[in-house]
Amino acid sequence: MLIDGFQRVHDYLRISLTDNCNLRCNYCMPADKNDFTAPANLMQAHEIFQIAEIFSQLGIRKIRLTGGEPLIRKDAAEIIERLSSLPVELTLSSNGILADRFISCFKQAGIKSLNISLDSLHADKFARITHRDYFAKVFSNIQLLLKENFHVKVNMVVMKGVNDDEITEFVNLTREYPLHIRFIEFMPFTGNKWNSDQLFSHEEILNRLSSTFDYIKLKDGKHDTTRKFKVIGYEGTFALISTITEPFCSGCNRLRLTADGKMKNCLFSKGETNLLAAFRKGDDIIPLIKENIIAKKAERGGQFIEPDGIRDPASIVNRSMVAIGG
Repeated sequence: MLIDGFQRVHDYLRISLTDNCNLRCNYCMPADKNDFTAPANLMQAHEIFQIAEIFSQLGIRKIRLTGGEPLIRKDAAEIIERLSSLPVELTLSSNGILADRFISCFKQAGIKSLNISLDSLHADKFARITHRDYFAKVFSNIQLLLKENFHVKVNMVVMKGVNDDEITEFVNLTREYPLHIRFIEFMPFTGNKWNSDQLFSHEEILNRLSSTFDYIKLKDGKHDTTRKFKVIGYEGTFALISTITEPFCSGCNRLRLTADGKMKNCLFSKGETNLLAAFRKGDDIIPLIKENIIAKKAERGGQFIEPDGIRDPASIVNRSMVAIGG
């Protein structure tokens, strides 16, 4: 088992396949980012499989593929197929644009659940947030995934003054669709110009929804990052991810592998371990993995842990969100 210094067992690995994307969301990708990792410096398909296999031997039981947009890799189907042979639950986070091309691939790989990013239900606002005109395609593919009996979670990053006015519209989707809406607090990353004025907290979200819906609290799992709810009589559910105002680090079981093969023990960790370089040299990466986990901080990578919140976002040492893999 992979256990850190706080006795947290880690059995969930998020693997980023690329830091490139076919959207340009401001909260994820810095406006000036145009230096995506060169293909030779990305983990190759066989390297992803072999490193993932080592992690599975160490106790990883769930793998989520992320990006950037993981499905834009030309060998995405090959990677998914290879990983499906491991004794893990395989899943994926995507912006949904290319999902229709991978339905058969997902089914053959045993993927049953997908997370789809969608930050607005209005085409014009979607285009402003993402700088691309793909709303109709994304929403159509969400409906297709439901039709094909996938468990679909829709991730919405809530930003005050940008899309917080759509919260009730998203919950209304769960009236007729068995969707699982997840409202995510706006988080600070390198280059995304985060400021507290745009933070719409989980408490504010619930207060907003309380005036419109009668909902009940659902039971959360030990390692859940969400607090789950359901409107009485609706098909789907909604949930809150309160990373900033009420973190859930005590139950964290997640590790991350960036597209260029660096291991991060937390979404907000300062340090990284270059597993890919060691792997390519033929070194044993197991000691490196264990050292990385032991170095994990108690909460949010040891950053912005002041009781009154984030005092100086510019002081945070990290990558951009797209370069981490979310």
